[in-house]
Amino acid sequence: MQRDEDEDAVWRSIVDNYGERPALDGEAGAAAEPAAEPAAETAAEPVPDPESTPEPEPDWFSSTSVDPEDRFVPPPAPPLPRPTRDRLFAWLGVFGSPTVLLVCLVAGISLPRLIAYLLVASFVGGFLYLVWQMPRGPRDPWDDGAQV
Repeated sequence: MQRDEDEDAVWRSIVDNYGERPALDGEAGAAAEPAAEPAAETAAEPVPDPESTPEPEPDWFSSTSVDPEDRFVPPPAPPLPRPTRDRLFAWLGVFGSPTVLLVCLVAGISLPRLIAYLLVASFVGGFLYLVWQMPRGPRDPWDDGAQV
């Protein structure tokens, strides 16, 4: 027990003496040392408090605050690539077949067994076709896929 109390005392002294401690709201009045009295000011005008006169913030959403020359207008986006017919059917099999099966299951529609097997086969066939058509090697050995 004596050793635990010694360790606690050592840790307490480390924590108490670690770095500068910020003055908290409750400790500000009690812990603050009295400052030296400032010399009599010779200026007749009082110094305005910066918090009492806030500066107007710019209106970021107003179109009048931005010059038309400073606006960035991106170029038109390139058209979406069109998949070939065989890949389109493969993607329809991968996404369409489970969607049809799920909708029928939730709606309580019973499909004939042959159609259900064809939907499952189209999913598996589409998946296998897309995997088979994947490129075998990297396009460029130094290409990590990032584009700017």
